Amino acid sequence: MKNCDRRIQRREFLKLSAGLGAAAGLGAAAPGTCHASLRRPAPRYASRRPPVAKRKFVSAAVEKFIAGVSRKIADPELAWLFENCYPNPLDTTVEFGSFRGSPDTFVLTGDIPAMWQRDTMYQLWPYLPLVKHDAHLNKMMQGVLNRLIRNTLLSPYANAFLKDAKQRSPWHGDLTHMKPGVWEHKWEVDSLCSVIRLCHGYWRTTGDVTQFGADWRRAMDLIVHTFHAQQRFEGNGPYYFMRPAPHPRTPIPAAAYGPAGRPNGMIFTRFRPSDDAVVFPQHIPDNLFAVVSLRQLAAMHRHIHADNARAAACLALARQVESAISQHGVRRHAKFGKIWAYEVDGMGKALYMDDANAPSLLALPFLGACAANDPIYKRSRAFSWSAENPWFFSGKFSGVGSPHTGANTIWPLSIILYGLTATDSHEVAWALDELKRSSAGTGFIHESFHKNNPAHFTRPWFAMVNAMFGELVAHTARDHPQILAQKT
Repeated sequence: MKNCDRRIQRREFLKLSAGLGAAAGLGAAAPGTCHASLRRPAPRYASRRPPVAKRKFVSAAVEKFIAGVSRKIADPELAWLFENCYPNPLDTTVEFGSFRGSPDTFVLTGDIPAMWQRDTMYQLWPYLPLVKHDAHLNKMMQGVLNRLIRNTLLSPYANAFLKDAKQRSPWHGDLTHMKPGVWEHKWEVDSLCSVIRLCHGYWRTTGDVTQFGADWRRAMDLIVHTFHAQQRFEGNGPYYFMRPAPHPRTPIPAAAYGPAGRPNGMIFTRFRPSDDAVVFPQHIPDNLFAVVSLRQLAAMHRHIHADNARAAACLALARQVESAISQHGVRRHAKFGKIWAYEVDGMGKALYMDDANAPSLLALPFLGACAANDPIYKRSRAFSWSAENPWFFSGKFSGVGSPHTGANTIWPLSIILYGLTATDSHEVAWALDELKRSSAGTGFIHESFHKNNPAHFTRPWFAMVNAMFGELVAHTARDHPQILAQKT
């Protein structure tokens, strides 16, 4: 889910990726190519996990859960995929320690040595139901929350962070407010929503409030302040961004604030969840995610701290954003009727598309932004999964891709979210079968693959999508066990 510039950067960090990949049992491969050692599974579906001694984090509850779900899966290849993918973030990306006497967890995004706020939430979300059963896992999750809070206080507009402020980002020359400890300073609304979602999910799961003290309240206040600033009722706000040309102009040109838009209550953004630049600055899935996140934050303020003033401020902002979406984000499509646009400018222009990267139109029920049977969502979902969406591709496989990887490339994440938001069990079964076949016998799920050739894929090590595949299988085991009881 990274931008095109970072694909160049990955080549620059190939040696580092090779070392990390070796720990994951993968090795390094050039983006867009099939890793030679992964072309076929070992006989009898031998595990692709690193040896126990080389795993970054081990949880007894996770291992017990893997064994329990695997016993329910009749298809041996699907079971093998689940056993490899579900624990992949723990096996390869979690670096657990302490900071000033408190738990501290840095989470690599995978083949890039940085921590993305968004990716971290998706990478660890599947383990939340298990933290009550494993004190070690619980401490690690507390460390993640502590790190996310510190990241937010350091730089609320940044999307990705370094483990150590003494390290140097390859993007240190970007024309923006880069700070020590920031890997990349791209403003994306969902990065902050992801912090709220993981905090709220942890609190609802455990009832533990010890993580949500003064630093947490300061970080949450900063999130709300940032959202208000980027409604842009009082100018562009403090954020600007340009990737420097050989001879950048000064002062910062207007283009650094992004495409033009009229303030209407929605939150402006510069970049999509793919880290690609927006066409229009009011990104509808991001804003819908912000609405539900603000309501979750209000509940935490009210129930943890009895802070009705902060809760009321969050709810007021959520209502304002939601009203603007209703007025400007719901558009009439010639074929599907009233759907959500992907981006708008508040002046009448709208972009009709969907991108595989979440939050997307497709992902909204998974994020709690709407019900799966919401009429506008059902029409938006049908649009997303159709030829009317310019980034939907169909060949030997079908799914939504992204401008990030170009034409004819399908992102397994879209198929996962199709299954997670399905109201028909046949769609869930189809998604699992499609994902199994798209893995090309590697034992893992990938960033993207060619619609006619899954062996032509990007990123052999992409922890977020592995975790999300595990989430889909766990969801299916809970809600549709009959699907797993038969071979896909």
